[in-house]
Amino acid sequence: MAYPETVRTVRETLCSEFARVDAWFDRPETIRRYVPAAGTWSIDLVLEHIALTNRFLMLTFGKYCDRASKLAARGDPIPQGESDLERLKVIGERGTFGWERPEHMEPTGLSAPDEVRATLHRQLGECLIRLEGLDGGIGAMCRVTMTVNDLGKIDLYQWLYFLAMHSRRHIDQMERAEAEFLALGGGR
Repeated sequence: MAYPETVRTVRETLCSEFARVDAWFDRPETIRRYVPAAGTWSIDLVLEHIALTNRFLMLTFGKYCDRASKLAARGDPIPQGESDLERLKVIGERGTFGWERPEHMEPTGLSAPDEVRATLHRQLGECLIRLEGLDGGIGAMCRVTMTVNDLGKIDLYQWLYFLAMHSRRHIDQMERAEAEFLALGGGR
């Protein structure tokens, strides 16, 4: 089987990062709604942003999954080796690069936390189902341009890993918001 380490790493990382994001819904509402002094987003808005970003990234991902499956069905060769996931780790580190997100990925605050949580659960399920369909190296058959941090062409395994790293980046943001809230005595 081709790409076993890539598939395993992507699956484990998706599951662990989505679980870490999901745990934030269990925080008290007062923490989740707190707006940090720097004027950045509340935790609820960060969670909504993660779901919005996933939605749009997964639309593109779905199109290319279909293309990769067609290439595999017609017998095109699977590239050798494993995907380079290391180059995407920088995405998970807050403050390592600048990027202006598109307006359609801006949270509105109109989505209830329970709705956002349910959306994230569905998204994880879809990611894992799609990953199974890309088993055996099929995910390396298509490359998609990722403009964030000038990543350039990345394969479909890397695309899914990007989703997980994007969540990791925002977990750090939520941790900082919570720490600020607690430092101001909000946890009493």
